[in-house]
Amino acid sequence: MTTQRRDDWRTLGGIEVPKIAGPDTSGKAPYTRGIHDTMYRSRLWTMRQYAGFSSAEETNERFKLLLERGQKGLSVAFDLPTQLGLDADDEMSEGEVGKVGVSISCLDDMRILLSGIPLDKVSTSMTINAPAMVLLAMYVVVAEENGVSQNQVRGTIQNDILKEYIARGTHIFPPEQSMRLITDIFEHCAKEIPSWNTISISGYHIREAGSTAVQEVAFTISNALAYVEAAIEKGLDIDTFAPRLSFFFNCHNDFFEEASKFRAARKLWYDLITERYNPKNPKSAMLRFHTQVAGVSLTAQQPLNNIARVTIQALAAVCGGTQSLHTNSYDEALGLPTEESATVALRTQQIIAEESGAASVVDPLGGSYLVEMLTDEIYEQAKNKIFEIEKLGGAMKAIEAGFQQKEIHESAWSHLTQVESGDRKIVGLNHGVLDDEEMPPLLRPDPDLGLKQKEKLAKLRIERDESKVQSSLEKIRTASEGTENLFPIVIEALRNDCTLGEIIGAMKDVFGTWMAPSGF
Repeated sequence: MTTQRRDDWRTLGGIEVPKIAGPDTSGKAPYTRGIHDTMYRSRLWTMRQYAGFSSAEETNERFKLLLERGQKGLSVAFDLPTQLGLDADDEMSEGEVGKVGVSISCLDDMRILLSGIPLDKVSTSMTINAPAMVLLAMYVVVAEENGVSQNQVRGTIQNDILKEYIARGTHIFPPEQSMRLITDIFEHCAKEIPSWNTISISGYHIREAGSTAVQEVAFTISNALAYVEAAIEKGLDIDTFAPRLSFFFNCHNDFFEEASKFRAARKLWYDLITERYNPKNPKSAMLRFHTQVAGVSLTAQQPLNNIARVTIQALAAVCGGTQSLHTNSYDEALGLPTEESATVALRTQQIIAEESGAASVVDPLGGSYLVEMLTDEIYEQAKNKIFEIEKLGGAMKAIEAGFQQKEIHESAWSHLTQVESGDRKIVGLNHGVLDDEEMPPLLRPDPDLGLKQKEKLAKLRIERDESKVQSSLEKIRTASEGTENLFPIVIEALRNDCTLGEIIGAMKDVFGTWMAPSGF
């Protein structure tokens, strides 16, 4: 699939299609109709399929398969121990190594994960939060070992700790220390890794936890404003970091609400950033986002039905103007995607791009009475919800009071009762049910991976220079107690063969840990 698009656009019947339908323009503030003038007519969204399971070797093979079949960017899923900053040989990692993502404990794991991949040509997204600094530092070191400098690498780290407190739970450190790590990343990347998106402020997991579309927009943008404030308090100018902020949204089943949600979010972000911070760089107020279709909407019953759900959701994301997209595999309610199901998911995007006509016009739903009404309504309701959070003292104070958590619980409970009563129909679950159905073949992670990773780490600890390791860890503790930027120190520690768990453990010695309120 080519990046450059053709100039002449016609329907299957030969009718000429204009760049944009209606009098309004795209690529101009407040960006309701899209952030680029020509959108997908000149360049398609990045097809960035999320992948990661078992070992670095197996995930590397999956990456290469997806790239070979037309994917344009990588998206890394890490296992639970990695997300929590634990090495694979930690007793808390027992039974979880490689289960929901790839296991990365040391620099050599990252070398294997990225082996043979042109890091100067492929952009990489990493879904990692509390230990984001360490995983990005690993990526940078491996890139440099392969002749790719820091200013050449492109990609995104999620690095969004507030939504972990709200909806997901893989946080480690208290809020203040977590924000310090995030702003250290902002500062370092602004100087050394200019093409890297330093945070992907995520509504995806908020929606997966049970929020409504309005709550997803409001809580996500409220969190984003908290990051902006933290960076400004650190002394950073809005235009030095805001252009590299990106967002990550869910796309659920209600086609028109979801497309409208993206349009509303762009306008709301532009208005709030412009009114409050008066940036000079237009990109500082431009909401760029990745979309993943709704994993929570997939059913284990009649799993092939999920192909239809994914197609509807992906089309809504495209009609809403996403910059990159992940389509879930039909078997993900049962287990990790197989090679076949992952290929079908990628082909779904390619069919939308090349066969549906949705990519041939900017903002194809703009001007629809329903979509314009929903866009305005989501904008107003989300803005009011943000103001409500700000009356509580901002996103962090509201989280500490359990405000967002409680609202999500109530929305999730409302949805569940509608499904259980039959008022909301889910095909295969409470409507169109089959008594006997055949399950597709499932992918099984290597059951011995935990033992293999333990043996690998034991060998590393024997062969490395222990004095350099301890010196590096002590430098991390000292820097954690002060205000020095931790990123360069983490890079040095990795080059001295410190592991992920050891680096995070040194930070824990100073920062401590924290448990977020549940909202009940």
